[in-house]
Amino acid sequence: MSTTQVPTREELVGRAAELVPQLRGKATWAEENRRLHEETLEALAEAGLFKLRTPKRYGGYEADTRTLADVAAVLGSGDGATSWVTSVYWIPTWMACLFPDEVQDEVFATPDVRVCGTLSPSAIAKPVDGGVVVNGKWGFISGAHHAHWQEIISVLVPAEGEPYPIMSLVPLSDLLVVDDWFTSGLKGTGSVSTVARDLFIPQARVLPLPAVLQGQSASVRNADSPIYRPPLLPVAAASSVGTVLGLANAAREVFLKRLPNRKITYTAYESQRDAPLTHLQVAEAVTKIDQAEFHAHRLTGAVDAKGVEGSPWKLEERARARSDMGNAVRLAKEAVDVLTSASGGSSIYNDVPMQRIARDVNAVNLHALMNPNTNAELYGRVLCGLEPNTLYI
Repeated sequence: MSTTQVPTREELVGRAAELVPQLRGKATWAEENRRLHEETLEALAEAGLFKLRTPKRYGGYEADTRTLADVAAVLGSGDGATSWVTSVYWIPTWMACLFPDEVQDEVFATPDVRVCGTLSPSAIAKPVDGGVVVNGKWGFISGAHHAHWQEIISVLVPAEGEPYPIMSLVPLSDLLVVDDWFTSGLKGTGSVSTVARDLFIPQARVLPLPAVLQGQSASVRNADSPIYRPPLLPVAAASSVGTVLGLANAAREVFLKRLPNRKITYTAYESQRDAPLTHLQVAEAVTKIDQAEFHAHRLTGAVDAKGVEGSPWKLEERARARSDMGNAVRLAKEAVDVLTSASGGSSIYNDVPMQRIARDVNAVNLHALMNPNTNAELYGRVLCGLEPNTLYI
């Protein structure tokens, strides 16, 4: 049993804040090279930020989702790509904690282990003696270049009965990495594709996804920990919202820093700060940031409280979790859009962070699971008394 002292939320947020200048200094490199810098990874590991969802018995912190959101928001104020990759690692790391304890012993034998993954069932699995054989390809695998393991989803086609999705853990070394991440936003995340070719996975590293989505776990030793009790989708939602809060706050900081020395060309305003329009734009943007934080904190508060209580999740609560995530994402983008449109033509230069912030927050809004419209429709559907038209709730 590890005797590692668990830092407080405030200490972890403080560690993240200390990294912000370094993250800003490496942000351009990450964009140009389409992956995080090795020094960034080393700094994150040294700060203990890869341990937030690792069980305490392996030296982890078992941090709650409010801590995840707060830490990611600070990282996102430095660099959206770094925050995104760190957040993505937290989710599959948490998912690894649902597997049998002997599987966890293998995964967490690596100090500061990094687990990437996806929820997309874009592969086919066939049952064989002792496990399954998988063939397929997964896209948008953020942080794959630097990961040790990947959580994959495939559709198992049994000899009898209906096909169903399964979740598996595989060493990254067993997969082919396809360097196809050429994008307009979140460039530094290195969200490449990975491929499995006739990959054998032992049965211990396979779980039925429907059971996982309903909150079932194969772990005995994690059963009493509050952070591993909630179902997957609320956890994933709560683990994801911090990055957009950080991007919105970064936009606010960048805008206000440039404001006093910017004139409004072709007008009498020698300082943009004097224009009433600017006052309205700043107030609108900051109000939207406040609203985004409300939804993010309501979401993390619900996940953490129900984890401690061990109480079941109602269907409406599950749908609201995704709605809160979608609203945080939407409002953060709206805030960034207001500040970007008020930043003038000079903000499109590569050395002005506003253009990267705008591209990154737009990329998050396009993510299939985080898309505000998809999540709003699902919530409204459930509120209208209809069954959800997705397993991912």
